[in-house]
Formats: sequence, C-alpha cells, structure tokens
Amino acid sequence: MDSYLTNTDRLDTTPLRDEVLNQAVEFLTTLGTTAPAPAAVVEALLMAEKTAKQAKVCYAWEQLHGTWRLGFITGTKKSRQRAGVILGAGRFLPKWVKIHLSYLQSEPGSDRGTVENSVALGLLQIVLTGPTQFWPKMNILTFDFTRMRVLLSGRQLYSGYIRGGQERERSFYQQKVKQQAFFTYFLVQDQYIAARGRGGGLALWTRASV
Repeated sequence: MDSYLTNTDRLDTTPLRDEVLNQAVEFLTTLGTTAPAPAAVVEALLMAEKTAKQAKVCYAWEQLHGTWRLGFITGTKKSRQRAGVILGAGRFLPKWVKIHLSYLQSEPGSDRGTVENSVALGLLQIVLTGPTQFWPKMNILTFDFTRMRVLLSGRQLYSGYIRGGQERERSFYQQKVKQQAFFTYFLVQDQYIAARGRGGGLALWTRASV
C-alpha cells in the first residue's frame, strides 16, 4: 500500500492544507512555478474530503458551472486486505495534455444540465457530451456521455451518438445514482474544484480561462 506521508509530516491544519492546494493550483495555472509533492497534494485532498463530510457541506449546482481544466489525478488499485479500492500515486497531468470539463445548467433553478468533456492532443480534439443531474444533499453529479464529436484542426470529422447514446439520453433521468457514472464534489472554490469519482480516484480541476 502506498504511504503518502509519515505521521509527523501529516498535514494537521487547514491553513497548511490550503497552502498545498493553492500551490498546486498556482503550478497548474502559472508558468514558471514549482509543483508541490504529489503525495502532499493527495494528503491535502483527503483532508479536504474528510472536512467536507464532517461539516456536512452542501454545494450548489451553480458553483460548478463553467469550464474547468483537469490538472491532477490519482490512480486506484484493488486492495487484497479489504474490499474496494485504495488510492494509487497522484500525479500532475503534463501541460501539453488539455482536458477540459464544462457544465451548463438546463434552465435557472434546475438541477439538470449538460456536460462536455474535451480532450485535445495536438491538432486532434475529441469532445464528449451528455446529460447531467446534481444531487445537492450528497454533492453528487451524475452524468453520461452520449454523443461524440471528433475534430482535426477545427474541422469536424464525426458527430453523433455513441454506445446507444440516444436511448441512454432518453432514460437518463429515470435511473438511480448507483446506476450512473458520477463525481462526488468535496471541495468547490472559485478557482478550483475537487471530487472523488465512482471508481474511487481523486481529481483536481482549475478554472479555465477559455
């Protein structure tokens, strides 16, 4: 099992946790800055998640609106000692990998909306879109990618439903949370957000300037 920090090095205070996260955000958004140790970022995210659960923090769907760039992720691996998964090592995404996540509300006051996940590798861009629903009491955002667009140098090569997307789109709002892909957001700030995915991994996004 990975050991991120020793007990003596563990981030025991909120100011220190925030300092690590702010340093990570600065590294992701500003050229020429130094990245904090990935292990420290993982520890800070875990502390933020624990704090949110203890304080029973509830976020609003509107706080997630906008475009966010994925900057830090953790892997997961199966645990032989106990059921479920444990976190693997955390890592910052290379600056040349551009993955953006955008949320748009369907209408004012609605907990429903759409998601767009854009992956750009050089001149190639793949965009996945689909419906979302936010569950504020649990800070869970369920989603499904039902359509895909493929572009090369801005020219559209493909656009259409994927994996039975038309039917999945129609039945999306009738499904239970446990039947869907989802993110559980435990930290939502103006310039960054963090969540745990259904598979157990952690992710950190920064607000995009696009």
